[in-house]
Amino acid sequence: MSNIPLNQLEAWRAAQLLARREILAVDLARACLDRVSERDGELHAFVHIEPDTVLAQARALDAGPVRGPLHGLPLGVKDLFDTVDLPTAYGSPIYAVNRPAADAASVALCREAGALVLGKTVTTEFAYFHPGPTRNPHDLRHTPGGSSSGSAAAVADHMLPLALGTQTAGSIVRPAAYCGVVGYKPSAGLVPRAGVKSLSEALDTVGSFGRSVRDAALLGAVLTGDARLGALAALAAPRIGLCRTPDWSQADADTQQAFERASTVLAPLAAILQDAAWPIDLPDLVVLQKAVMSYEMSRALSHERVRHRELLSQPMRAMMDEGRAISGQVHASNLAITAAAQLSADAMFAQFDVLIAPSSTGEAPLGIAATGDPLFCRGWTLLGLPCVHLPFATGRHGLPVGLQLVGRRGDDYRLLAVAQWVHERLLG
Repeated sequence: MSNIPLNQLEAWRAAQLLARREILAVDLARACLDRVSERDGELHAFVHIEPDTVLAQARALDAGPVRGPLHGLPLGVKDLFDTVDLPTAYGSPIYAVNRPAADAASVALCREAGALVLGKTVTTEFAYFHPGPTRNPHDLRHTPGGSSSGSAAAVADHMLPLALGTQTAGSIVRPAAYCGVVGYKPSAGLVPRAGVKSLSEALDTVGSFGRSVRDAALLGAVLTGDARLGALAALAAPRIGLCRTPDWSQADADTQQAFERASTVLAPLAAILQDAAWPIDLPDLVVLQKAVMSYEMSRALSHERVRHRELLSQPMRAMMDEGRAISGQVHASNLAITAAAQLSADAMFAQFDVLIAPSSTGEAPLGIAATGDPLFCRGWTLLGLPCVHLPFATGRHGLPVGLQLVGRRGDDYRLLAVAQWVHERLLG
């Protein structure tokens, strides 16, 4: 075993060592808790953590059989997920004393696979745009993104190897981009959402954060039930489409340079690397995603809107008013347009295994009063396509920059396998 501190081990490597009992879950947990103690006073990635309970649970894991592929791995759980043994506030004072009666299905699956829940990570208010206190671990003056802000920041700062997140617009890929970690948003419908605070039936997706593709895929294997994700195989050279999207003009110089660097590195190595044509019959996906999200969130949060409006942030109240102005008839039409767009988008994969696209407009913005723009994520989320953010560069201010790979819906294994192939070459 190397001399790398335990809390800096990538999840897949730590999982191997834990399974062979070459390291103990309690020692890994203690190393992660020490890092939390050292850094979270200024980073604010966690909203709730109980160190004594964590260590007791780790000792119990060490004393018993290896329980599964996540045995002994510390896991951060976004505070949008119900947890039976920890408070769950959904980022809102409305639920400050909420104690769920059961784990969210995804949390239960992770525990069944041996994961050790280290604590609840900060979410924005109901996973919308009103931020929590979390800061970017690379520069505390900058946002970590949202809404899965605490999960991305904690993984980036070596407080834990894995974390759960959700994406309704860009809440996995954008914070992964700003914090410089791998974020995996599965295909729509692959991961159960029971016990996760509902925002949008059409858009909500549960996913994972790790410091490598193998890490995010390992957690993804448990979440999706596809064990192949936990053992990605070597691939032949993939077919890659370059997809700048109709919003390319909004990408700043750092993102454009990352795109050109990726193209230069991959061109002699990929089986195909060429521009992907954007289907001319696709509607404005960004506008459509906003309409679907605002309508569904205004209804999913009806209790909070009716009974606790005064405890909602102004941006949340504005979103609800916007969503309530959309009729059910218009929403039904929007869903039909979305379904047609999903069929049209499939044509982009006729000659490509994956698409490379921007993850964000650029580096994490200065300030923590906002979480940045999910512009380059909204369309892929609306289409239900699986996405993986790959960090591999830095911008003009020394903050992380990367790109996302997008796969055909339901083809998550191929996406992650190609993502590993691409990431290894981009990191060179």
